[in-house]
Amino acid sequence: MATEKTSSIPAFTILGVLLFAGLGALGYQLSHGALEIKKLERTVEVKGLSEREVAADIAIWPITFSIADNDLSALYQNIQQKNASVLEFLQRNGFKENEASVSAPSVVDKQAREYGDAGANAKYRYTASSTITVYSSQVEKVRETMIQVAELGQQGIPIAGDSYNTQFIYSKLNEIKPAMIEEATKNAREAANKFAKDSDSTLGKIKRANQGTFSIENRDSGTAHIKKVRVVSTVEYYLSD
Repeated sequence: MATEKTSSIPAFTILGVLLFAGLGALGYQLSHGALEIKKLERTVEVKGLSEREVAADIAIWPITFSIADNDLSALYQNIQQKNASVLEFLQRNGFKENEASVSAPSVVDKQAREYGDAGANAKYRYTASSTITVYSSQVEKVRETMIQVAELGQQGIPIAGDSYNTQFIYSKLNEIKPAMIEEATKNAREAANKFAKDSDSTLGKIKRANQGTFSIENRDSGTAHIKKVRVVSTVEYYLSD
């Protein structure tokens, strides 16, 4: 019985040594792998900008006038005559018939309002406003014709101030998107390369990239027909020694 107990001791010892060695090797592998992962996680995030100035290709120009009368029938007849005069003015200046649309007039009966005697004492019972909207790709022609709109005033058509609230739109963004994204990404890489060089590192592959949102704004308040298109791309690169 004593002999069996003595012979079993070396077996347990060998098993313990092997187990300890295995755990040590596993620990080394895990720590080495963690260091490699940590090394891969060294990154730099940079932004690349691309900007362009483009000309608007669509103009939306509302031409609004207001009139007043005590005779409702005469009021509507006057509106139709003045609408026809505005359309004729536009055609003389080179706009096609399908580039101008006439909205339904807005008519107010002052006596129907709940203002007591205010409506009854008004000089004119009815007031009306009418809007002719020009929707055209002839942007420069719209800008030129806006200057000549005083001719309508000479014809007795009182153009309202909001008629000058013209919108200029750039609708060809998809045509310049690819080139601008490429430029923004290139600028981002140049910034990342400089950072890597300054930090004695080597620039690696892209970890994550965000194209960014395109914005279209007026270049300034005086030139709404010139747009500034802008996009900022954000790119994160791996770094290595």
